Amino acid sequence: MAHKTVYIGTGRRKSSVARVRIVPGSGQRLINGRPLQEYFKRESLTIIVNQPFTVTETAGRFDLFSTVNGGGIAGQAGAVTKRPSTCA
Repeated sequence: MAHKTVYIGTGRRKSSVARVRIVPGSGQRLINGRPLQEYFKRESLTIIVNQPFTVTETAGRFDLFSTVNGGGIAGQAGAVTKRPSTCA
């Protein structure tokens, strides 16, 4: 029986919490069961969520499935990417 590779993580930003699963696939992105562009309607937020895949040149090679709750929409996008808050 072959093992399936699954990466699991939890991201937090402000009061948002995201539980993320990344599996090898075709680049599908689902947030709370909805496609990425449907959940995060602002293009800047979809760029934030896709940024780790762009930087690592793995866009289209992994599927992302996330459940996110709490906070606002921008904080949720940051939680999905485990994007740290900036401190001055």
